[in-house]
Amino acid sequence: MLFEPRRLSWSTNKRMLSILISIICCIHSGKSQSCTDGFTYDRRARQCIDVDECRTLPDPCRGDMQCVNQNGGYLCIPRGLYSQSYARSSPRSYPEPSYPEESYPDRSLGYPEPPVGAGPGPGPGPSYPIVSRSTPCLLGYTLGADGTCVDVDECETESHQCNPTQVCINTAGGYTCSCTEGYWLVGGQCQDIDECRYGYCQQLCANIPGSYSCSCSPGFLLNTDSRTCQDVDECETTPCSHGCLNTYGSFMCTCDEGFELASDGTTCNDLDECSFSDFLCQHVCVNTPGSFSCVCPSGYYVYEDGRSCEDLNECESGNNTCTTAQVCFNFQGGYTCLDPLICDRPYIELSDNQCMCSAENPACRERPFTILYRHMDLSSGRSVPADIFQMQATTRYPGAFYIFQIKSGNEGREFYMRQTSNISATLVLSRPIKGPKTIVLDLEMVTVNNVINFRGSSIIRLTIFVSEYPF
Repeated sequence: MLFEPRRLSWSTNKRMLSILISIICCIHSGKSQSCTDGFTYDRRARQCIDVDECRTLPDPCRGDMQCVNQNGGYLCIPRGLYSQSYARSSPRSYPEPSYPEESYPDRSLGYPEPPVGAGPGPGPGPSYPIVSRSTPCLLGYTLGADGTCVDVDECETESHQCNPTQVCINTAGGYTCSCTEGYWLVGGQCQDIDECRYGYCQQLCANIPGSYSCSCSPGFLLNTDSRTCQDVDECETTPCSHGCLNTYGSFMCTCDEGFELASDGTTCNDLDECSFSDFLCQHVCVNTPGSFSCVCPSGYYVYEDGRSCEDLNECESGNNTCTTAQVCFNFQGGYTCLDPLICDRPYIELSDNQCMCSAENPACRERPFTILYRHMDLSSGRSVPADIFQMQATTRYPGAFYIFQIKSGNEGREFYMRQTSNISATLVLSRPIKGPKTIVLDLEMVTVNNVINFRGSSIIRLTIFVSEYPF
């Protein structure tokens, strides 16, 4: 049997094409929708709605914990702490619009193309369900007084589903649930971010709800960026009495020579150098601020080293009271004026320091032949034994020998004579002598000659001036 092909009319082709496009649009729009965790897409309402985990999960909370559904999640809290503020008997329900078989907007009425997909953020995003031709505005919009569709501010009308810890942000045709700055979303709840854990501050950090506060250790100043610290130069305020050395975060005081830092760390106390040692000065130590000075007694001057005492020779300097007829004799720490020599009878003057008793004079037979006058000085407390004076025969006779001895003036036995040869001997100091003191010793030299049966003697009258000080 043969069939004759029939040509379809243009109206029939147009209707079939519209049905095909509608089917493609339904398939495309249904596959392109996606929601964040805790939400599911309602194909009929064409929006993301909250999943009630407390009902859908078999055992969301364990033990004596109460499940409380939240927007985008759920909480497990102790039953004793459970209150009606957490309870919701059922999720917020929206009136389900009736959709005709052809539920797509008629573009000829001027409706805009609705956006698809869930909005950003942890909660449900903006959603634009398609309503029937009998509804003048999309969901999220309301008819205004001028007959146009205006956005519904769900945040202002409190018709949103954000939990108390979240912030509602109105969007065109919907809203989003977010956290304020300093908080982040954890399990559907906004929790404070501990910024101090991430080293936002250079030194000290104090976490506060939704923010943090930086501070600096003592010795530092917070910079204008409110995060970093800079060192404070405390030396600019002159905290030290002498010198100041700035250090990182602090400062250190220094003292001039002769001072030491006090216990307060800023002032300086004078050092008493004289208390350190008894040998700092040879005589007397006088402490001065930051230093010391040595003082010498009368008859001495301070040597170049600033510590030793040196004898002042008054006889050379002319600083004496001796007359022209007298002889100035200097000793350690002083001087004396020696009167001209006057020999006692029967002695006669042989020179300016020697007296003689002539052998022809019968009165001189038992007396020393000559008396020689000598003078010397001796430091007080001089160490012993010490050789201090030497005497010897000036004339030698054949067959003669000599005896040296201390004839007088050695009552304290501080001296003795040690013969060093046939014609000489040395006076030895055997005990220290404390001055000031003047000692006169008669040192006798006895001459013996058995060949001519001769025995005679000579005297050195030695005057010793012992100083007051051991220098």
